[in-house]
Amino acid sequence: MTPADLAARLGIPSGPLFFPVTAYDPDGAVDHDVFREHVRRGVDAGAAAVFACCGTGEFHALTPEEYQECVRVAVAETAGRVPVVAGAGYGTALAVRYARLAEAAGADGLLAMPPYLVLAGQEGLLRHYREVASATALPVIVYQRDNAVFTPQTVVELARTDGIIGLKDGIGDLDLMQRIVSAVRSEVPGDFLYFNGLPTAEQTQLAYRALGITLYSSAVFCFAPEIALAFHRALRTGDDATVRRLLDGFYRPFVELRAQGRGYAVALVKAGVRLRGLDVGEVRPPLTEPAEDHVKQLALLIERGYALLEEDGK
Repeated sequence: MTPADLAARLGIPSGPLFFPVTAYDPDGAVDHDVFREHVRRGVDAGAAAVFACCGTGEFHALTPEEYQECVRVAVAETAGRVPVVAGAGYGTALAVRYARLAEAAGADGLLAMPPYLVLAGQEGLLRHYREVASATALPVIVYQRDNAVFTPQTVVELARTDGIIGLKDGIGDLDLMQRIVSAVRSEVPGDFLYFNGLPTAEQTQLAYRALGITLYSSAVFCFAPEIALAFHRALRTGDDATVRRLLDGFYRPFVELRAQGRGYAVALVKAGVRLRGLDVGEVRPPLTEPAEDHVKQLALLIERGYALLEEDGK
């Protein structure tokens, strides 16, 4: 898939972007059969794309061999129905290695995550992502968060780089994002994609839409796709009443529950998938499982979310 092809397919917000969790068996090994089923359910439910082995998929916890096989499984299971974008990160050499493993596994694109640990200047960040982009023919989306925060001019240079098609924002600085969008629009011809990549992005998506950013990742889609789809549809059609009802009754309480523990942006999502009947196993260290009471609260919250959908259907 060419950069233009992937950009065109991702640029149509036909559904939430699906970031599957990585399944482990009781011994802690990757369970490819369960992972395959998880991907299948998401695509069947209406995901617009599969982002495999990214943050929610515990990229940090996978060996290169496990990573490549998971990407291969996702590609085989989607069978071209939706694009598969794979995570790539760490230092430049390893990020390039992961990019090449993803390309060999048949991925359609890459989500380039921040370099490991270091606080680099803008010139170094630009060089890093350009080397990742030049390492394969895969289109690249750059993930802005933590130690990879860009000035508008750096994003202009990223947008001018062959193979880089978009920016996923995990910072939430709307002033910075407005200046980035404006600078790229003014200086780089053509379309550049932007994604809201904050945890539980639905909570902030109204604000991002005001900037013209309609694409977002949905962790909730992993375990409650009907709720995520209803919210996505309500945003797209201007159904403000449904948006408010789901924000007030489900998403805000979920965000508040997620804030109760470190690593819950992944661990609580994985618990949600298990609650919905698919045993994807526990998270790998250094993440830890949610407290039992928090899992019980999550179960009640999921029930409330589906009750809101029934209420909407009356």
